Amino acid sequence: MAKKAAGTPATVLLTAQKVAHTLHTYEVDADTPDYGARVAEAIGVPPERVFKTLIAAVDGSLTTAVVPVTGDLDLKALAHAAGGKRAALADRADAERSSGYVRGGISPLGQRRRLPTVIDDSVTALDLMYVSAGRRGLQVALSPDDLVRLTAATLAHIRT
Repeated sequence: MAKKAAGTPATVLLTAQKVAHTLHTYEVDADTPDYGARVAEAIGVPPERVFKTLIAAVDGSLTTAVVPVTGDLDLKALAHAAGGKRAALADRADAERSSGYVRGGISPLGQRRRLPTVIDDSVTALDLMYVSAGRRGLQVALSPDDLVRLTAATLAHIRT
């Protein structure tokens, strides 16, 4: 079910920037194993088009990583892409406080504190991708080019 307005910081940013996008609702429990694949199934799209947003600490500084749900985040590759030496997933409370979103609904768009962002380079093969729209149960479909532009992201191979 595509809709046009949901009122999260991510959707407000997309609307303000006049970025073409569609919203897709779903119902998947945040603790479901293989959550990303279940989200892709629920919205009826191939899982390689659905991306998860993770917050990591690279040499102590928070960084946003966007990777396909079909793989995992390669922390060593993320550290290298972000110009650091070491990376670890951020503490859940730090990720939520920094982004302004809750786990399962963290979006790379409209974060409370804009973080350096690294998006997996697999997006270059896509014309449309899906990321969290800033709330559990809500995904946004948009052009990878628009996501890169709006987040000032670096593209790198950061998936396993």
